[in-house]
Amino acid sequence: MGTPEETPPEGAGAPSPEAEGIRHLYPFLYSGPTGRADDRRIIWSTETKAAEIVRLRERVAELYADRIAGCAEAMAARFAAGGRLFTFGNGGSSTDAQEVATAFLAPRHGTPLPALSLTTDVALVTALSNDAGFEVVFARQIAALGRPGDIALGLSTSGGSANLVQAFEEAGRRGMLTVGLAGYQGGRLTELAERGLLDHLFVIPSSSVHRIQEAQTTLYHVLWEVTQYAMGASPRAPARTGG
Repeated sequence: MGTPEETPPEGAGAPSPEAEGIRHLYPFLYSGPTGRADDRRIIWSTETKAAEIVRLRERVAELYADRIAGCAEAMAARFAAGGRLFTFGNGGSSTDAQEVATAFLAPRHGTPLPALSLTTDVALVTALSNDAGFEVVFARQIAALGRPGDIALGLSTSGGSANLVQAFEEAGRRGMLTVGLAGYQGGRLTELAERGLLDHLFVIPSSSVHRIQEAQTTLYHVLWEVTQYAMGASPRAPARTGG
């Protein structure tokens, strides 16, 4: 028999496998005698996670402030010369890739810049995956669309995605600026950077997928804003004065 805290409400019956999975991941949601959430533990969990991401963002700023500025300047130079941005990633990173492209293409302020997420065309992604293999789903698109002076930006939490590695290799062969965002220790993207095949790599020092993606979101929004600033288009740039 379970403890009183683990006993479901009378008449509730046996929990489904899905409910058991949620109970395992979030035990504080089922800690009360009636299965209701313990508000204090929820508040504690929320505050703890919020504090974790604040510390992680501060750490990323300490590690990469200068390198973000350098990357943004390089991207601004490519855009100014007519370059385009191509973004890509898998799973949650695919959603982030789409957000990056949208931030550059349709900004709330500043200059719209040409950007395309390689994950948005479902027909193309599934055709390439089925006919050629998922490992080349981004590389094939870069081979068809990319040209010298463009930018390839890929996101991964593990840094181990084979299709990102091949995409960056293809982008490098085409003279594109390459920018990678990863987590953990950077995985295979770190190896690419060490071989000189990845121009800019930002590794979020965390083993939590949630915190990695949250920090990456902050990083690429800062990268977008500094790129705008470098192009002189950001309204947050200092006002120009004579003299």
